Amino acid sequence: MDVSGGSGQPRSGNDEPTEPRTGPSAPAPHDGTARPESPGHDPGPGAGDERAPDENGPPGGDFSAPDDRGDHHPADAADDGADHHPADAADDGGDHHPAGPADAADEPFRDSAAGPGPGPGTDPEHDTHPDRAHAHAGGGQAPPPRRPREPGGGLLMGRPFGVPVYVGPSWFLVAALITWVFGGQLDRVLPELGAARYLVSLFFAVAFYGSVLVHELAHTLAAIRFKLPVRRIHLQFFGGVSEIEKEAETPGREFVLAFVGPLLSLVLAGVFYLALQPVERGTVLGVLLAALMVSNLIVAAFNLLPGLPLDGGRMLRAVVWKITGRPMTGTVAAAWVGRLLAVSVLIGLPLLTQSGALGSTAEDSVGMDTVTDALLAAIIAAIIWTGAGNSLRMARLREHLPELRARALTRRAVPVQTNTSLAEALRRANAAGARALVVVDGHGEPLSLVRESAIVGVPEHRRPWVYASELAQDLTDGMRVSAELAGEQLLDVLRATPATEYLVVEETGEIYGVLSAADVERAFVKAMARPSASA
Repeated sequence: MDVSGGSGQPRSGNDEPTEPRTGPSAPAPHDGTARPESPGHDPGPGAGDERAPDENGPPGGDFSAPDDRGDHHPADAADDGADHHPADAADDGGDHHPAGPADAADEPFRDSAAGPGPGPGTDPEHDTHPDRAHAHAGGGQAPPPRRPREPGGGLLMGRPFGVPVYVGPSWFLVAALITWVFGGQLDRVLPELGAARYLVSLFFAVAFYGSVLVHELAHTLAAIRFKLPVRRIHLQFFGGVSEIEKEAETPGREFVLAFVGPLLSLVLAGVFYLALQPVERGTVLGVLLAALMVSNLIVAAFNLLPGLPLDGGRMLRAVVWKITGRPMTGTVAAAWVGRLLAVSVLIGLPLLTQSGALGSTAEDSVGMDTVTDALLAAIIAAIIWTGAGNSLRMARLREHLPELRARALTRRAVPVQTNTSLAEALRRANAAGARALVVVDGHGEPLSLVRESAIVGVPEHRRPWVYASELAQDLTDGMRVSAELAGEQLLDVLRATPATEYLVVEETGEIYGVLSAADVERAFVKAMARPSASA
């Protein structure tokens, strides 16, 4: 973070190192100078700089101790289970919950120290960080950034309308359970089938999930119609999820987006009912059509229950959003109704089964059947409760995302040329109150960013003999970030090119400073810790 209040523009002046290298490997001096600042851009310390002050050390603190915790990227916490991370938008249990930027990288964030570092007592010789070992070896070039991980989570079945459809491992367990249970029912209705009843039951399980896929495709097509990106469709335990990456812009669109799924399930139930009319009862085809009609009616009715993460909860959210004008208020109301539904299912479903309201007899309501009903009720209740909580967290996340602004989070940077020693570069940074180094060419054009974690690996007695450029990561197009980015747009850009530092530039192309992914993480955690104003 900025500790001086300056603009972050490169400073003019000679970049020759004050302690020249010696030895045959020292390259010839560079005769260029850094590009001067734009007139009037830097009004001086404390004047007009939008960046937040450094909370981890006093102004003018020593730059020689950068963050040494390794790579920090705001897209690196897809599957760590944290509730506050911007990438934690994976699966909330709903049919069309917006999915975050979440599986963009392979490992989670690690909490970072704020101030620049190594302080007294640092022992680089015993440091095992790969970046530091690389620096000891004299090769400070950072490895290329990892490419974002493709969304997965199961077996890829196809890409209808360009959206990948995955079948999760839990689906096979549920399909086996449906095959076993429905096979037992077929034995009472069609005893002449024998062992072949399990083949018919397996066909029903596949056809049922085909109906669930059609339900999810309805959400997907509505999202595409509203120009909302769909990350994937995931068929899994007890249903499916359409992961839509952005919120609907209006409550009307939110209502339509939620309603089309149950509507299509009702349409499918009607289609199976019409197909059943000319078919003789008591046949395999008749039993299959009747079972698919009833199952789609159940899917529609269940999803119309007015609590998140179900479609009915999305519809309730849209209605409250329309009435109050606050989407967060709608989310809170629908989430709490969802939690009440979860409790109702946990208590009510076993009671209904034992009372015979669902068609069971007294003999059926004892023993193993009672345990099975209670277990099923607990699983459904847990899914609804967890989905409601995830919906609340996602809404809170999206409410706070606009607080993440590249301009406010950018660190002030000083330019150094390729032949500037690390010691001289750090001296200039400390003198300017900066916490970042940008390697530039003779015309002041940025070439690379010096990585903080690499600086830590260089002992102080070696810093006069190590070029700052040896510890830098070459700039790619994805590492140039506009100072005007904020919220989801900022996270999308950072997710596309995982790195520890990014060059922040003005619309004119001038250098504004350096954005650390660790600073983005800290700002996000702090924003999420504040209570929601809309709730």
